[in-house]
Amino acid sequence: MKTFLQRFAVLVAGVLQGFDRLVFKGKLCQLYSPDGMHMLLSANHVLRNDFKSYAAQVTANVLRASSVSEAKALGRYRYLNSSKSDKEAVAREFAVEHRVKTGMVCVLQCLEPCWTFDRVTTQDGEVIVRGEYGKCSHLYHYCIHPRFGWMYVRLQTWFPFEIQVGINGREWLSRQMDQEKLPYLRSDNKFLCVKDWQRAQQLFDQQLQTDWVRELDALQQQVHPLHPGHLGRLPVKYNWTVFQSEWATDVAFRSQRVLENWYDRWLRQALLSYDSIDVLRFFGRSGRIYPKKRLLIETKVDDRFEGKRIKHWVQHNSLKLYTHCNVLRPETTINNPGAIQVLRPLADDPAGPQALRPMRRTVVELPQRATFSQNVNERYLEALATTAETRTLKELVEPLTCRVLEPRRKSGKPARQVRGLNPLAKGDADLLTAISDPKWMINDLRNRDLVAALYHTETEDPKERRRRSAHVTRQLRLLRAHGLLEKIAGTHRYQLSPDSRTKIQALLAARNANPDKLITKAA
Repeated sequence: MKTFLQRFAVLVAGVLQGFDRLVFKGKLCQLYSPDGMHMLLSANHVLRNDFKSYAAQVTANVLRASSVSEAKALGRYRYLNSSKSDKEAVAREFAVEHRVKTGMVCVLQCLEPCWTFDRVTTQDGEVIVRGEYGKCSHLYHYCIHPRFGWMYVRLQTWFPFEIQVGINGREWLSRQMDQEKLPYLRSDNKFLCVKDWQRAQQLFDQQLQTDWVRELDALQQQVHPLHPGHLGRLPVKYNWTVFQSEWATDVAFRSQRVLENWYDRWLRQALLSYDSIDVLRFFGRSGRIYPKKRLLIETKVDDRFEGKRIKHWVQHNSLKLYTHCNVLRPETTINNPGAIQVLRPLADDPAGPQALRPMRRTVVELPQRATFSQNVNERYLEALATTAETRTLKELVEPLTCRVLEPRRKSGKPARQVRGLNPLAKGDADLLTAISDPKWMINDLRNRDLVAALYHTETEDPKERRRRSAHVTRQLRLLRAHGLLEKIAGTHRYQLSPDSRTKIQALLAARNANPDKLITKAA
């Protein structure tokens, strides 16, 4: 993102990065095991034949202990006939009607699909309690929390009493800034203007230090105070996981008009230039992609009431880009953390060696999830920055076509001249295409990597392999001499300089341009 902000330093007012929507799940994990419910019934001396009457009594107790009676007394309760009803909109109506500023807004009840338990009889005549998909009544508790602001807690009223909590990081941040009396202008869940962007980001960062287990346990006690008493002689604690997270990087421009002009170009760049491989690189997928491994990758552009939005999906996780007033927002949504590889130790050996392993849902690893999501957003912005070029093609290309001196050598030998680049020739075009691959934004470039990119067929002949390596070594010297590559000190790795990506993209775009379109644009 550094390159992006350098390009638009005059146009950008500030940046805020942090969680937008967060959805947590609370589960009584012991009850989900094959014999979990049998253990609960045995501990409470309940026959399996009596499970339905026992569960109905527990549900009635849970409903009595919840806030339903209080909400009914205040006129803030409603039963929804359809699970597809917009519960957020209904809750907002209650808030306006009753002028709620803090505390409980309303309680909504509806029948929804869920994972639940029922008594069944096997073919052998044995009565068991089995987990299955079904429907039961759910309670949606909407409130304006003193810390989190507008939020909801959904409680399943039948075993296993799953809980879902939904909050918004921007809503939380606005309350933090209100407490510090930090002036800001907000529209929906975007901050259009903040007096002190740096201080706002510091407050945002504090959210990552939250003791989520304690906070979520407190919310559970508010809507489900009967827990764990309703479990009788087998009390178990809720295990909290992150069901869904949205991490947004908001770049606030000084003018909405300027942002709209650039956004059209970025949208066209993303739609026409980023293929499946590019999208995978944004999500941190590096190395070889095996053709037999099936991945679900999709890109779509939607027309919304605010404007157009481009969205990329990778194995049910997504990256989208859209605007709201003067705010440009790339946003990473994680629904399937198991499809993401992160560096971490084993779950049962936190002090052990780290290795690439699937990301976990646990709330303890929210900071790691935040880091990964921010890296995805930054890679996307860095790629978009290549379109933000005001120099002419001549200014960009002409120095690369001239002979230049190599960087000074440590041996003290005189520097040698190297030839200029010819982007229209196939050899140089293939070289520029190879080093412009977005995967080098994740992994640095090595000699062997460039060999693999330029020579599509492998060879077992040692002489041919040495010849290829020597040829690539000369090509690396050529690219370094022209300032397109920088050597990482103490290694045999190279990385693209921030300015080189713009030059390479401009060269390749000019090489592949349609003459008719160029003439039309010139006219």
